Amino acid sequence: MKKYDYLVVGSGLYGAIFAHEAKAKGKSVLVVDKRPHMAGNVYTEKQEGINVHMYGAHIFHTNDKKVWNYITQFAEFNRFTNSPVANYKGELYSMPFNMYTFNKMWGVVTPEEAATKIEEQKKEIIREPQNLEEQAISLVGRDIYEKLVKGYTEKQWGRDCKELPAFIIKRLPVRLTFDNNYFNALYQGIPIGGYTKMVENLLDGIEVRLNTDYLEHKTELDTLADKVVYTGPIDAYFGFKLGTLEYRSVRFENETLDIPNFQGNAAVNYTDRETPWTRIIEHKWFEFGKDEDGNDLPKTIISREYSSEWKAGDEPYYPVNDEKNGALYAKYKELADMESNVIFGGRLGEYKYYDMDTTIASVLDMCEKELD
Repeated sequence: MKKYDYLVVGSGLYGAIFAHEAKAKGKSVLVVDKRPHMAGNVYTEKQEGINVHMYGAHIFHTNDKKVWNYITQFAEFNRFTNSPVANYKGELYSMPFNMYTFNKMWGVVTPEEAATKIEEQKKEIIREPQNLEEQAISLVGRDIYEKLVKGYTEKQWGRDCKELPAFIIKRLPVRLTFDNNYFNALYQGIPIGGYTKMVENLLDGIEVRLNTDYLEHKTELDTLADKVVYTGPIDAYFGFKLGTLEYRSVRFENETLDIPNFQGNAAVNYTDRETPWTRIIEHKWFEFGKDEDGNDLPKTIISREYSSEWKAGDEPYYPVNDEKNGALYAKYKELADMESNVIFGGRLGEYKYYDMDTTIASVLDMCEKELD
């Protein structure tokens, strides 16, 4: 007799929600995670009274009321709105591109003046854009491209914009208003007390084994459950036998500073090519610089983010969704479809970039099919 109905590999959002829903339906569940902590990449760790986003900034935003109603059962969210600032060689610009940006860039004051300036500059590209540089200029013009898109994008992808395909930038939001709300979503915020606490609430009453590498102990772990929900890298599951899928990775340099305020904003993007990091996150501003009792925090913690090519041993963050990797994933997907007792889910299991809200929608959809 198998001991559990489901073995869930990974305690990130996808795994934790599946485990919660399975338990709610009376199923027995074991969750394993190779890391020493729960919550996957949304893991937050309290340091100096600040919930530090240990795997990069996670700002929840969605227009999906079902997703919002679901996740707010497990945490109360604050009213944080993402309004990043771009730093180009010491010049500061509002993101997304809006009237504050255009005023700083060109001295224009009215939406009509801004629109005229952008239209003028877009005319530089007279053919179908052949690469990311031409695509960006055709959307926002040369000035914004040079100062706010080019350097940041090249650091993110590790390639010259002329070598990157046009489809990477399908659109660049241009707002002829003074709205600094980056996501413009109906519901947004950060869980009060951090994401780790939210995931702990999801996994309440469920057996979780940390420091347990599923692939290293696959044979014995598989004997414990009728079905496996696998949220790790799909190519690793199959021993990379068809080849390795590519990712972009991110390295973080965290620093605790004995000052109350480093940059005055949660996120500042460094958009010139010369600055080695892509952005600096100041974690305390996700919760308005206050502790749980509303007191100002005397110190601050910053994270410099460096984008890099993924190599074995690095954390895989962003799937490289080009033709080559898409074709390789399709072959792995064929193998996955033949595994009758394994569900592959999430960003790594489906080799797909998911925001948090789309992860939640995806797993709830899977739960409806699997558990009802």
